[in-house]
Amino acid sequence: MAPVALIILAVLLVIFLILALNSFGMNREYERAVVFRLGRIAPLKGPGWYWLIPLIDRAVKVDIRTVTIALNTQETVTRDGVAVKVNAVLWFRASDAVKVIISVQQWQNAIVQAAETGLRDAIGQSDLDQLLKERTQVNGRLMEMLGRTVSRWGVTVDAVEVKDLDIPEQMQRAIAREAEAIREKRARIIKAEGEQEAARTLAEAAELLGGGAAGLELRRLQTLSEIGAEHNSTIIAMMPAELLHAAKSLTVRD
Repeated sequence: MAPVALIILAVLLVIFLILALNSFGMNREYERAVVFRLGRIAPLKGPGWYWLIPLIDRAVKVDIRTVTIALNTQETVTRDGVAVKVNAVLWFRASDAVKVIISVQQWQNAIVQAAETGLRDAIGQSDLDQLLKERTQVNGRLMEMLGRTVSRWGVTVDAVEVKDLDIPEQMQRAIAREAEAIREKRARIIKAEGEQEAARTLAEAAELLGGGAAGLELRRLQTLSEIGAEHNSTIIAMMPAELLHAAKSLTVRD
């Protein structure tokens, strides 16, 4: 065989080996390969080894793990006209690898842009009190809005949560004054209820003791004994009215 033929054969063999090696691919457990065969979608390749037809097939890998993105701070206005700065954290994943590739370009960046737009819309539909006290509902509204947008891209939003909320300093002082007024109102109500309960109890005790002079006198003697036990002092008390009446009766008889 001529040397030229050997050289050509060697070159062809090298080319064949290179193509053969490049025709094999491997996906990790969290990867999927979207195969284009002459420009058209071929069956999806899962984890493990797979083979591509040289010069005909082209594979694009998609990571199906959950992606965590911290959204940039957004400046917007609430429904009641308060300017706020808010940011959020987004968790999403590719649920349909084929749609992720053929439906949107740079799908992760597209999800972030859609999430930031949805965040501004959700804040604009909420009052400041809702953002401060009912943040779970705001998160749910944002997740619903974002889910409708990205579902056609083959993406699933696992969660989205508002993380930080920055409001103007003047509004912070107003909220602090409101909270202080609410606490003062609650304290006054509790004090008034306590005084009302005490007055009701005293009225019942007075009615009970006033039913008989003997009961009232026994209560007076009990009070004197309690004072004598607590304080080391001399107490001067008047004689019970019953004893005075009894003495007057004896005197009249005599």
